[in-house]
Amino acid sequence: MTATQPIAVVGTGTGVGKTVITAGLTRLLREAGQDARAIKPAQTGHPPDDDAAFVATACDDPEAATCPRYLEPALAPRVAAEIADESLSYEAIHTACEREIDATAVPIVEGIGGLRVPLAGDREVIDLVADLEAAAVVVTRSGLGTLNHTALSIDALEARGIDIVGIVCNEYADETVAERTNPAELERMTGYAVETVPPLTDDDTVDPSAMALGVSDALSPAFCELLPVESE
Repeated sequence: MTATQPIAVVGTGTGVGKTVITAGLTRLLREAGQDARAIKPAQTGHPPDDDAAFVATACDDPEAATCPRYLEPALAPRVAAEIADESLSYEAIHTACEREIDATAVPIVEGIGGLRVPLAGDREVIDLVADLEAAAVVVTRSGLGTLNHTALSIDALEARGIDIVGIVCNEYADETVAERTNPAELERMTGYAVETVPPLTDDDTVDPSAMALGVSDALSPAFCELLPVESE
């Protein structure tokens, strides 16, 4: 049975690093003795994209992640299902997530693209996060432009009454004035804790396990204590 509130790793857009952060959190919690499992509600662009498989590889355990629905077009789920001429209902996605959540002590739900991405029917990713009563970890880019995207995402979550754990600025390289000032500015603008995670790969090598460990090393104990996880 679920012992904690679900954690939702959501993004300010596509490609901000939700899967890497999900893998890092899942591995970190599992290594701390928690029954953590990642849940990807729907995977588009499959193959080759398979976020659940990335997390499972990062945790060296096929049971560390699951995905109930795969779609081939690399588009928003609702659009991908329409293009592929496949049925996709919000009720089915929600039921599958609830089933996995009920079977996991620390469920971590990875979002799909940004919060306003069409999921199924007239429902969006943010609707699923709200309906699952999850606490959100917001993943964003580190450089110029992230202040607006992140603040708008925070506003959207707050408007729906969704709990927010904090913000993770991904691929933080400390190379520009924008990067160096954005974390503090985001904390000032939103009132939430902001963490930074450095770039964890290059163009030639992708090692899920090493990337997950990199996330674990980058996240501070204070931030991890904000996660809705019961101490053992």
